[in-house]
Amino acid sequence: MTGTEIPEDHPRYASLLTRHRIEAGVEKGITSKQGLIAQGRGEAFDYLLGERTLPSADDAARAAAATLLSAERPVFSVNGNVAALVPAETVELAEVVDADLEVNLFNRTEERMEAIATHLREHGASEVKGLTGDGEIPGLEHARGTVDADGIGAADVVVVPLEDGDRAEALAAAGKTEIVIDLNPGSRSPRTAAIPIIDNVLRAVPNVTAHARELADASPAERRAIVEEFDPDAALATAERAIREGSFAADEE
Repeated sequence: MTGTEIPEDHPRYASLLTRHRIEAGVEKGITSKQGLIAQGRGEAFDYLLGERTLPSADDAARAAAATLLSAERPVFSVNGNVAALVPAETVELAEVVDADLEVNLFNRTEERMEAIATHLREHGASEVKGLTGDGEIPGLEHARGTVDADGIGAADVVVVPLEDGDRAEALAAAGKTEIVIDLNPGSRSPRTAAIPIIDNVLRAVPNVTAHARELADASPAERRAIVEEFDPDAALATAERAIREGSFAADEE
């Protein structure tokens, strides 16, 4: 069964479609096999969250939009799972907030880097950074520390969806404002972020874009107030509480 053959009234339609996108990403060479495991872990947390966007996650998405619109050099970091799951949505968000796109991988090969860059271009990106790799994030010795000096290296705000904790901590130590999209509120990544969005990337990226369009004409003071009113610790606590209380919205397959 392919993604297009899944009936939309199937109770697990979104979940099954996501799995097929990841599988297709592996086949295309943009997603690593480890990405399959990461997707399964994320899906488990989404199940526990009720497969919905919590009000606190929506508040985080709005604060993220305000932050990106106010940034001088925002960059959206893209790994293989992001490229497989939300390529067009990622390109659209970058265009709306005037952010650069940069490919950044833990399992980095030139073939995968180029494949992801090509995939993003196929979905509308005019420029994709990350292939030069002439900069580094201080304190990271693995491949995710390799960045473009004029991309993540020079960014003031970095969107890091589906992130790993050590790079999140290194980016924060380097003075970057981080917007992290992660389904696990207990992970180091969202706990390090200035703005943790505890939500599925399929919902979160379009949601940030919608808020960015809404706030496009807002004054700097209005955007600043939105960011200052957002409480990251409260957002994390709300998501943890939702998981503990068992907000299950998924049916059996």
